[in-house]
Amino acid sequence: MDTHEGSPVASDRRFAVVASRFNPGVVRRLEEACLAALRGKGVREDRITWVRVPGAFEIPLAARRLAASGRYAAVIALGAVIRGETTHYDLISREAAAGLSSVMRDTGIPCAFGVLTTETEDQALDRSGPGEGNKGAEAALVALEMADLLPRLGPDAPKGGN
Repeated sequence: MDTHEGSPVASDRRFAVVASRFNPGVVRRLEEACLAALRGKGVREDRITWVRVPGAFEIPLAARRLAASGRYAAVIALGAVIRGETTHYDLISREAAAGLSSVMRDTGIPCAFGVLTTETEDQALDRSGPGEGNKGAEAALVALEMADLLPRLGPDAPKGGN
């Protein structure tokens, strides 16, 4: 059996982080944990580009531009969508996830999903808190692992394969 798996290692790769400015207290905690995880795996700060967008809905557009540039091994998306009293939460959550999925399929560049989608602010604070379970740190490790894995799999397969 032939098995391939990436490792969360930095090498000399470049990473982009797209972070929402909405829900700043939660997102700031995700950013701090993301940066700590990247540093902890040897990524130098001059190899990280930070982009801030108004909200989670705008993350996929910025991620697409960054991924299409060819400068980054992976894009890390950070944000927080907390359910309110309307269906706005459902629309934004779905579009952020679908948009980032589309970016990956279209560009072949991994987009790590560190966008919290929670029912309450307390849940968002739990998932962005210090220690294990911070989704910003987890997204950073996913980005590192996928950036390591994809080159091992060889060149992109032709589009529209049979």
